[in-house]
Amino acid sequence: MKNYKIKLLIILGLLLSFSCEDYLDQAPESVLDEEEVFSTFKNTQGFVEEMYALVVSYETQSHTFQDYLLGDDGHVIRPSKASGKIDAGDFFGVISYAFTYLSNHGNVDYGTSSGGREADVTNDNAFNRQRPGLWDASMYGIRKANLVIQNIDLMVNATQAERDVILGQAYFFRAFFHNEVMKFWGRFPYITEVFVGEVTVPRPATYKEVALLANEDYKRAAELLPLDWDNEPYGQRTLGDNKNRLTKSIAYAFQGKNLLLAASPLMRANNGALGSTYDYDTELCDMAVDAFAEVLKSGKYQLEPWEDYDEVFWKSPTPSAWPGGTEFIFAATGGNSSTNRRFMAAGVSRNAYHNEASENISPTHNYIHYNFGMANGLSTEHPNSGYNPNKAFENRDPRFYRWHILDGEIVDPGESGADVNKTAKLWYEGVTSKGKHRARPGNDADKNLSTTGYMQTKFYPRNDIGYNSLTNPILDGFTAKRLHMRLTDVYLMYAEALHASKGATVAPASYSLTSEAAINLFRNRAGIPNVDPSIVADNNKFMDELRRERAVELSYEGHRWVDIRRWGVAHLEKYRQKTQLNFPENHRTVGGYVPEEIIMRVCEYPKHYWLPFETKQTQIYEGFPQNPGW
Repeated sequence: MKNYKIKLLIILGLLLSFSCEDYLDQAPESVLDEEEVFSTFKNTQGFVEEMYALVVSYETQSHTFQDYLLGDDGHVIRPSKASGKIDAGDFFGVISYAFTYLSNHGNVDYGTSSGGREADVTNDNAFNRQRPGLWDASMYGIRKANLVIQNIDLMVNATQAERDVILGQAYFFRAFFHNEVMKFWGRFPYITEVFVGEVTVPRPATYKEVALLANEDYKRAAELLPLDWDNEPYGQRTLGDNKNRLTKSIAYAFQGKNLLLAASPLMRANNGALGSTYDYDTELCDMAVDAFAEVLKSGKYQLEPWEDYDEVFWKSPTPSAWPGGTEFIFAATGGNSSTNRRFMAAGVSRNAYHNEASENISPTHNYIHYNFGMANGLSTEHPNSGYNPNKAFENRDPRFYRWHILDGEIVDPGESGADVNKTAKLWYEGVTSKGKHRARPGNDADKNLSTTGYMQTKFYPRNDIGYNSLTNPILDGFTAKRLHMRLTDVYLMYAEALHASKGATVAPASYSLTSEAAINLFRNRAGIPNVDPSIVADNNKFMDELRRERAVELSYEGHRWVDIRRWGVAHLEKYRQKTQLNFPENHRTVGGYVPEEIIMRVCEYPKHYWLPFETKQTQIYEGFPQNPGW
């Protein structure tokens, strides 16, 4: 066994839900022999804690801009931002752009002050930007997981239960960090050893091959992890601070997600001819269903009712506590009050209602029109929906109103005088005739205004007085969080995998819930009718409806770009065209709603379905293939 010096970092203030101070006594940046690191459970768990800190927060790890909506769902006025580069097809520009969670951040020397500003894992600065980006964090996390697995036999002073939970966390994180890379770069070598010198693991031929290796690690993790840390002797040290620590249910949830992604049409095509968007690997879907069923059977989580749904997103019980309510499964750590405020405010016009340094991310009209349907449960495109383009804001799905601010809506009831900001002014007739909160197309000076005619409020607090505003400043009273995994997502992925394999009306042996029944849970919560029987009877139409339901329930939570790529539809015009909705000031009486294209995204298959590897990554060893088109 090689003897490594291991840098043991204390991530002070970085773990929002728990502190590794409970496990570590050593000074920050202590350099210890592996025997000392793994000599006790306390020391070893302190080493493991760093892997939690390496889970990237998509919503806060992008400087001040919170530019994390990278699909067809959001628009930022400046094309220099990450989402603008993706719209333009400039993927090399994305991975080299410092202010995005997808930046490679220079592959610097982690944990050292000389390593470069983007990769100091100990730094919890106001922008969260000095922590590693997704690539670097994942590479570092995989290495740390392998160090734990390699050295587990050194834990001679630990109980079997303590060894099991250490190993379970390591197996989980090894799979998880591979998955984080795979979602954006595709098939990637599954690294199971601590390399010293040359790396010789070949790039696998298929995505499925890597996913099955990750699946084995998730299975091991589920076997070794506890049901609940609070019920274990080793969890008593951090009683009350164990919410985000890994459990069997978390492992099963990500096991299922890994399998569903591998089963999806894009991954099934493996960069070859892209077949039907309804063509899944049913064997992997069945495996995914069984994994999700373990989460649902655990009884540990419950869907939040409609009246309490804000608790999932921003309505935390105290300013420093996690949101998520009864749906919380797993989230990234890190951030502080500054990054939290900017994230919450990113969808609402700055200066008018808040003073946060957050460039406005506007929800696109195309995304809202195609996904947020009508109060009768049908999509706006359905011939029986009753949608009237001259009354575009009427009789819509309740979630349309809950998560958006529309023109004329009262936002700041405390505003006095000339009603400058009391109501949202999002109408647009032309460059010289528009509402105060509406941007002029392509004008960088309007970066803090809505570019589309909507503002989104999924993470924006409100109280009995109204939304957060200059006369009702309540941002500091709450903590918003984009969850990496919540119960609604588990149900949605369960329904998708089950329908792809067995159809809408057949339950699996592992759990007595059909795909149709799972989708109706969310519709019933929102107060709209069940899926129309004619849609349920058509497999393709039901899959479309299931995906629409996913787009609504998980709107503005950072899943969309992955979804439209894995479904193999991102290159279609419907998903490339971003639109705004123009309408006159008196639109509620005269109509006049006119969709207008903002940009037609550049997306060719397979080139723009995967990020390119940096050139130096393809030169790790001879024959490492670049992603197609790059």
